[in-house]
Amino acid sequence: MRYFETRKARIEIIPMIDIMLFLLVFFAMMTLRMIPTSGHVSKLPTSSTATKMPAPKLLVEVHEDGAMFVDGRAMTAAEISTLVSTRDPEHLSVTIAGGEHVNLQQLMDAIDAVRGGGAAQIGLAARTVNAP
Repeated sequence: MRYFETRKARIEIIPMIDIMLFLLVFFAMMTLRMIPTSGHVSKLPTSSTATKMPAPKLLVEVHEDGAMFVDGRAMTAAEISTLVSTRDPEHLSVTIAGGEHVNLQQLMDAIDAVRGGGAAQIGLAARTVNAP
């Protein structure tokens, strides 16, 4: 008569842990995609003709003191030129982001450093006039 014995119900917790881990990874990845690539330069200049560009393959940030950053690391103009030349400069799209108070000479130094590496696809980051 073993067939008619009542068995205690069990909740299988392993599949629930798998689902929770999947959800955690999913939301972490979505959150990382929402964080902009440029964390240092937060006040971009505005432009009435700014257009949306695809994500750059290389982002150069120029700070008010003239320091240039690539991927969060401070680099000199010569180091940026070397980095660009090693990354297939013909097909490399570079975006240069400078704050509101970066002067034109500092932007030109960054453009010269990128062009010195051989890149031709250079864009300047800006906000539209309506954007906060």
